[in-house]
Amino acid sequence: MVKEKLSANNPTLKSWVEVPENSDFPIQNLPFGVFSTKTKSKRVGVAIGSQILDLANLYELGYLGSLSFCEHCFNNEFLNRMMGHGKIEIRELRNRISELLNISNDELFKDKKHLEIVLDLQSSATMHLPIKIGDYTDFYSSEQHAFNVGSMFRDPNNALLPNWKHIPVAYHGRSSSIIPSGQDVIRPKGQQKQDESENPIFGASKLLDFELEMGFLTFDGKPLGEQISTEEADEFIFGMCLFNDWSARDIQKWEYIPLGPFLAKNFASSMSCWIVTLDALEPFRTLGPVQNPKVLPYLQYRNDKHLNIDLSVSIKIPNGEEKVVTESNYKHMYWNMNQQLAHHSVNGCNINCGDLLASGTISGPQKGSFGSMLEISWRGTQPVSMPDGSERKFINDGDTVIFRGAATNGNYKVGFGELVSKVLPAK
Repeated sequence: MVKEKLSANNPTLKSWVEVPENSDFPIQNLPFGVFSTKTKSKRVGVAIGSQILDLANLYELGYLGSLSFCEHCFNNEFLNRMMGHGKIEIRELRNRISELLNISNDELFKDKKHLEIVLDLQSSATMHLPIKIGDYTDFYSSEQHAFNVGSMFRDPNNALLPNWKHIPVAYHGRSSSIIPSGQDVIRPKGQQKQDESENPIFGASKLLDFELEMGFLTFDGKPLGEQISTEEADEFIFGMCLFNDWSARDIQKWEYIPLGPFLAKNFASSMSCWIVTLDALEPFRTLGPVQNPKVLPYLQYRNDKHLNIDLSVSIKIPNGEEKVVTESNYKHMYWNMNQQLAHHSVNGCNINCGDLLASGTISGPQKGSFGSMLEISWRGTQPVSMPDGSERKFINDGDTVIFRGAATNGNYKVGFGELVSKVLPAK
């Protein structure tokens, strides 16, 4: 990656757009999403402060004419066509947007009529699923999470399965049921079997859980039969989002042997609506956990490939009160994105534009940083007290689960906005 070309990352940049203090969306971020308003159909936008820059109208007015994009890249209900231009051209687009929003540049700012056309308040817009997702893969890459689950269901001395520290374990999920922030989740039904029961029962899941994850979206990869190396992986990653891999633990317990998750997972997965580019996250690279035993050569990597992104999960109960139930960090992942993508393609599997790869549950080393209610309540034995005096072992009907995430340094903050999902009763 040619970091010198990332002019949009300059920490000294300021925008003529007012950016509220502690905003997720300073000029150094510029995430992409799809929005609509009462007068505008679905189109591509960029978040800046509390506003959205309308790229469809910006293109129509001639401000992006020096780039190789077309009208349909931005006047579109998904980001995929824009993403199809690849890493370098997306970088040039982000740099150009940064230039137009720079406080020292009045090219756009001086035309008040144009400003009215290209800027919309986020509070007046509706956000949509930003990507037409082709394939979806969910990893299992947090050592602490895997250890916690293994300890609960086996024993601490046998918590990690023999392959876990040798390969980034994953399963192929259901892309059609991935939904955007703001869309409600309906409690799933399925088979469950109590330990003491001889036969399974059918009904609504009683152990509905969130999983704190992050996802990354890909550009087109290599042709079928070729692999992507850890060194090359960055060039095939467009950006990242917050991701909630909803899990029905009672359904999962009964069905997962021998082939893993199925109905316990495919009823819904939620993602945040703003996609933060990997370029914008470059300043937040950090070291990851030491991998022992040494991994095979195709999984080895150079330099910092982990990211320092603070994460939190809150539960808002029906009366509107909210409680933070965990605070974690993406840097705790044992397997990084580069290793995940390299492993995914090492057998020649092709990666396509708009594929989503999720991290797996992100759990830190202490209880306050665990990434699921299964761990936080330790399989329901340690309920969490809520502001109204009630308790939560898992997620109740009427609860709203809120994910937040941001990378920060001494200069600015690069955030993802909120991932908000309310749970409704089973139908």
